[in-house]
Amino acid sequence: MAHKNEKRARPLSPHLGIYRPQISSVLSISHRISGIVNFLGLFAFVWWIVCVTFSPDSPMESWVWSFFSGFLGISILVAWSFSMFFHFCTGIRHLFWQAGFGFSVKAMTMSGWFTVVMSVLLTVITWLIILNIA
Repeated sequence: MAHKNEKRARPLSPHLGIYRPQISSVLSISHRISGIVNFLGLFAFVWWIVCVTFSPDSPMESWVWSFFSGFLGISILVAWSFSMFFHFCTGIRHLFWQAGFGFSVKAMTMSGWFTVVMSVLLTVITWLIILNIA
């Protein structure tokens, strides 16, 4: 019989420290993060469009243009476009789930890697076209 002061060995509550990350959980978290990044990027893009529209000769417009023409600015734009494509591809994956397809572990893993590969490919193709390299 156990004493009142002894603690029983109970299972730990599920948390991130116990489970090994799986592709579906990593993509689920990344999908949410990419949604936030897309919102912030779209907000900045609309702000820039409004600034250009209402004051085309302002120093802010030339500063923004020169910033996004440099390495850091292009890197931010590439990351933002990847985020847009990633969110788009994982959204399509979720639409298939809503229709009742792709719930086996193998299908979830394959569709997860497919969304990552397609996001990278779409980003690379887009930037090859933008930079006139293709």
